[in-house]
Amino acid sequence: MPSHIYKKLELTGSSPKGIEDAVEQALAKANESLHDMRWFEVTETRGHIEHGRIAHWQVTVKVGITLD
Repeated sequence: MPSHIYKKLELTGSSPKGIEDAVEQALAKANESLHDMRWFEVTETRGHIEHGRIAHWQVTVKVGITLD
């Protein structure tokens, strides 16, 4: 089995729809310029409040990419 070496990047996604969508937004944008993303880890979850309600979510993830 070959060994894998990863680089970790930190991304923050935002979405008014929810936590999962915020993660998906971050990964989709990163996928435009990165390749070989292999895994992610949610490290922070925050939200913005307007008029006593959730306006949007912010989720920070660490993403592992395989090095060439």
